[in-house]
Amino acid sequence: MAKLLYALTHIPQVILPLFNSLGSWTYVILFSLIFMETGLVVFPWLPGQSLIFVTSSFAALHGAEVKMSILVPGFFIAAVLGDTLNYLIGTRLIKWPWLKRRLAGPTMAKAQLFFSRYGLRAIIFGRFIPLIRTFVPLISGIAKYRFGRFMLGNVLGVAIWVVSGALAGYYLGSIPFVQAHFSTLLLGLVICGSLPAVFFNLIKRIRRHIIERNL
Repeated sequence: MAKLLYALTHIPQVILPLFNSLGSWTYVILFSLIFMETGLVVFPWLPGQSLIFVTSSFAALHGAEVKMSILVPGFFIAAVLGDTLNYLIGTRLIKWPWLKRRLAGPTMAKAQLFFSRYGLRAIIFGRFIPLIRTFVPLISGIAKYRFGRFMLGNVLGVAIWVVSGALAGYYLGSIPFVQAHFSTLLLGLVICGSLPAVFFNLIKRIRRHIIERNL
């Protein structure tokens, strides 16, 4: 367990040794991490964007061992499949009587109204926010959001997420300053990804406070 925690919190120090010892099987591990982070709600703490950034930076520095031509399509397929599984789990969970009873009425109506108005945007932009990207597909499945619209947002969101993360890692990761401050920059990446959720939550609280004051 300690080795697993070390590996997940020291990705730059682990990637290259993995490729040296396991070869192409390392890709399977990387893609499985992305699949689990997006497809299984019990693993939202697994690395997502940071993993794409780090591995892509290694592709720029060690192109013989780590290939972008494999990373980008692999991450894309893993994330799309993960989100799809998460959505399908949501459609099954809502059929459970105890959950159906808990969510019946106003709660379900609010969720369905939200997705009817903002569903596509939530799926696309939620992909860039840690934790949120794990739960949006599940909730959209529970809210019975149309599968076709979900897949459209899923494919678009994942494509932008993977390509932007991979390009940033590939072109920025080879800069000496970035290499020297990798851990700090990765932490900043996670914080920046969380800022939109904090910002929208703050706006929601302020709006609610104004409404309550004017009642």
